[in-house]
Amino acid sequence: MNLCTGNLAKYLSVFIFYALYYIFNLHCLLSSPFFKNLSGQVDDCCCSIEDVAKLNLHIYPRLTNLVQRNYFKYVKINLHTGCPFWPDWNQCAIKDCSVDKCLEDELPIGLKKNGKSKYTENKYSEEANTEDKGPCAVGSEESLGDVDHNISDDQREALKEWSEYDADSSYTVDLDEDSKDAKWVDLILNPEKFTGYTGQGANRIWIAIYKENCFLPEKRMKTFDELQSVFLSKTCLEKRVFYRTMSGLHASINIDLSYNSLITDPRFPSKPQWGPDLEDFERRFDPVATKGNGPHWLKNLYFTYLLTLRAVTKAAPYWKEAVFFTGDEKEDKEVKQIILELIKSSKTCPSTFDETQMFTGDPAKANALKEEFRLHFKNVTRIMDCVGCEKCRLWGKLQTHGLATAMKILFSSDKWDKIPVINGKRFSLRRTEIVGLFNVLNKLSHSVHYIGEFKKMSERKNRKEL
Repeated sequence: MNLCTGNLAKYLSVFIFYALYYIFNLHCLLSSPFFKNLSGQVDDCCCSIEDVAKLNLHIYPRLTNLVQRNYFKYVKINLHTGCPFWPDWNQCAIKDCSVDKCLEDELPIGLKKNGKSKYTENKYSEEANTEDKGPCAVGSEESLGDVDHNISDDQREALKEWSEYDADSSYTVDLDEDSKDAKWVDLILNPEKFTGYTGQGANRIWIAIYKENCFLPEKRMKTFDELQSVFLSKTCLEKRVFYRTMSGLHASINIDLSYNSLITDPRFPSKPQWGPDLEDFERRFDPVATKGNGPHWLKNLYFTYLLTLRAVTKAAPYWKEAVFFTGDEKEDKEVKQIILELIKSSKTCPSTFDETQMFTGDPAKANALKEEFRLHFKNVTRIMDCVGCEKCRLWGKLQTHGLATAMKILFSSDKWDKIPVINGKRFSLRRTEIVGLFNVLNKLSHSVHYIGEFKKMSERKNRKEL
């Protein structure tokens, strides 16, 4: 090598070093603190956050398609069983919340005849949805975002036929769909978004969940470091799983609310619009404001995602035999095909969560812990009846119902090469359990997607400030 060549190589290596250094530091400058720390292995799982992000590219569009189908967008639920814990809970404490209305073109095919409505009364008209219904009427000063329960008579008859495909099952959660007070709800017309339901009422819900049901010690832990040293590093896997599942659901709900927030453009103050609010997202998860907890909460979202996905994939033999009946043969077949494709695509990350590590050891102690785990989860679902906002109550009950279904699948049997027989009875799920399971997985998938969107927004924002 001559002198000129040696100098060229030296200068080139120096140039590459500084170029990489600049790119790395630019990336750090463009990334918010909780995005920089959001990487690596998901605690108590078999996948990394990067694996989940890649996997979700395949899962997200299929779930988005699935939950818009008739089988998954209607649910029968009793939202007015009353709060069993606090006599002073308030159902009508928030102003300026209303349910989005559906246009004629958005109606399900069952509501139309030859492209026209079969009914003289348009149940989605402004008149039909501003009818006085008492102190919680939609649009009233004390409205909490009442849920649109309107389902046509003919459609209600068709929905009754679905029950023929429901198997009797009693698990930790019951949506009370057989109650005379239960109503059919169109989930597409009642999306989860920020309604203004905050403050003491909302905080009391989560305090009750964490303090009384997540196996946390009585001493309140304010920082993640304290939580790590006192609880996560010393407690058993089962109790960590319970806590991370609830924390992940909590994070998902907050992400969803931040991404579907009512935003006012200073240029058009009289025309607020729904959209992603980066400032709200950063406020909820900022490491400094949350004393280090924000990134930890976000990581728990990935944990809950992987646990729920594991339940869906474990039950693959069940989905292969299941009939997703709505009366529309073509769509019912399409729904099944989407689910089977979803299962197939999830194999890109075969090891997600290993439930076989739970409830092991001494049989008596393991069974006692499993029962305690079950009862704690059941109690969480009861707490959802104390949510003041009706729309928030709907989604809280549905999502905990879905997670309970995931637990039912995971801990029912370790032998899932075919549909297992448990206590002499073939494993089965009610339709509401299936609807809840795939809807909560969809919510978790959307939250993972929204994190990616918020990261892009944050980088664009920081780039402008450089």
